Amino acid sequence: MFQLLLSENATSKLRELIAKNGTAEDTYLRVYVAGGGCSGFRYGMALDNKLHEGDEVFQANGIKVVVDPNSAPYLDGSSVDYTESVAGSGFVVSNPNNWSTCGCGQSFSPKGEAAPDGTEGHRAHAHSH
Repeated sequence: MFQLLLSENATSKLRELIAKNGTAEDTYLRVYVAGGGCSGFRYGMALDNKLHEGDEVFQANGIKVVVDPNSAPYLDGSSVDYTESVAGSGFVVSNPNNWSTCGCGQSFSPKGEAAPDGTEGHRAHAHSH
C-alpha cells in the first residue's frame, strides 16, 4: 500500500491554501515526480480538482492526496513538510528512495539509478534559486 505522510505544518498550510482555492470536498493535493532538475528528477505539488485514470487517491491528515502511477514508486514512504525561514518558505519532500539530492532539496536521483553524469553525491546546480 502506498504511503506518503504530511507533517502538521504541511497539513495546516494545505488547509489554508485549499480554503482559499476551493473546498476540501473537491480539492486534491497532487504530488508528482517529473524529469528535470539538477539531479535528474524534481518534485512537484499542486492543488487539483480532477482525477486521471490510474491515480492513487488517499487521505493524509484529512487532506485528499493524489499520486499518478508513474510517480508513486518514487514517492512511496516519503513525507512532506512546510518550512519557513529567512531564506524563504515552502514545501519540502523527505524521500527515503533517494541516494542523491540537490543542495536546493528540489531535485533528486532515485536509489538504483546512476547519476546522469555518472558521479555520486551532490551535483552542481544547473538552475538558479
